[in-house]
Amino acid sequence: MPRAVAPQLAGLVERLIGAPLPIRIRAWDGTEAGPADDPDAPVAVIRHRRALRRLLWNPGELGLARAFVAGELEVDGDIAEGLSRFWTLAEAQGLAGVRLTRADIVDAVGVAARLRAIGPRPKPPASEARLSGGLHTRRRDRAAIAHHYDLSNEFYEFLLDPQMAYSCGYWTQEGSPTYGLVDAQRDKLDLICRKLGLAPGMRLLDVGCGWAALLIHAAQHYGVRAVGVTLSAQQQSYGLARVRDLGLTDQVEIRMQDYRAISTGSGSDDSFDAIASIEMGEHVGQDNYPVYAATLHTLLRPKGRVLVQQMSRGASGRNSAPGGGPFMERYVAPDMHMRPLGSTLDMLEGAGLEVVDVHSLREHYVWTVRPWLATLQERKAEAIALIGEEQYRVWLLYLAGAALAFEENRMGVHQFLMVRPDTRGSTGLPRRRQAVLGMESAAAASHSVADNGSVNGHPVVPRPA
Repeated sequence: MPRAVAPQLAGLVERLIGAPLPIRIRAWDGTEAGPADDPDAPVAVIRHRRALRRLLWNPGELGLARAFVAGELEVDGDIAEGLSRFWTLAEAQGLAGVRLTRADIVDAVGVAARLRAIGPRPKPPASEARLSGGLHTRRRDRAAIAHHYDLSNEFYEFLLDPQMAYSCGYWTQEGSPTYGLVDAQRDKLDLICRKLGLAPGMRLLDVGCGWAALLIHAAQHYGVRAVGVTLSAQQQSYGLARVRDLGLTDQVEIRMQDYRAISTGSGSDDSFDAIASIEMGEHVGQDNYPVYAATLHTLLRPKGRVLVQQMSRGASGRNSAPGGGPFMERYVAPDMHMRPLGSTLDMLEGAGLEVVDVHSLREHYVWTVRPWLATLQERKAEAIALIGEEQYRVWLLYLAGAALAFEENRMGVHQFLMVRPDTRGSTGLPRRRQAVLGMESAAAASHSVADNGSVNGHPVVPRPA
């Protein structure tokens, strides 16, 4: 009689990690193993022996991610809870840098042989990124952005708020049943505009403009003339359609353009009064970040303000992988690079920008990702119809892992407000901190446009009819 599969797998894993399993295992033969005293524990369902073969070829996160994305490994129960239990165990046991010994490998191969899981390396799932060319060349950067952002405009409409803001929101109310993601994203866009000191007639540049949420908000409510750049063809087409439908074509321009190709023209009059770059700096790479920072400085007029919203990783421990780990690097954001907060500030200051304010929004990202994850899970059939089962599993693992990483302080996100001093070192900033941050009054903080159609006492530029 064949031996039950799950106890063999559980025994192998426990020997390798040196601790009891934090969740249960259900194998392809229907057998289970693991902690029996926790009925609420998630269950890892190993549907095919190919999952074990993937782990033999790629032990650790990459093998697990490929098995999950391929549907050979699933989680019955709360996937975020399952990830949390494994992450807690990894920290407690110091497993992040552990390498398998020769004895471990022999043990694993022996179990796999008994379970008939030995074989050639399985092909990676089709949704895995396959980029070519030099790291952070313009061509490769376009491909990296297209991999994630050109997935489907219809899917992003399904997942995001109506403004299509795909970044951390700013949650200004607690416990209100009427305040949700739509409000938090609106408040985030308004916070950025106020920090930048936007006023009618100013020129705003949005580097990595996404689906034009900030461009449209700033044009409608602050009367600016705005230019946005993106490397995503689908983002550009969607943004242009929104701008046209809202009658903002005389105020908003959206280019499909690399940040390194933006030019102010021949004179200082062509520079920008304010620049925003919202969760785009993670994509420029470590070596190119000084170029990115210098570009922001060059494009900004003296005494102009720039706001960068960007994610970060810790300097050591607690998963300091700059790309977020093998799963993120292969399936979600290839070539992304996140670094400790201080390192990013050093490069921005090295470009000549003066840092005025650093605002942590880490917990706000937990509250932002949770509604996205809830939508994905509660409307699973709709999501699969839009992007297919494999991509659905990518997004399920991505959002569950992201919510957990921000909640457990393994990832951060900050807004940096900076200014370009003039040649005499003057910033032109108000003396009061509240005025600098656009929060001089409660009324200004709660709503940007007065009933009489003015912004901070200035008339809003009329929109074209």
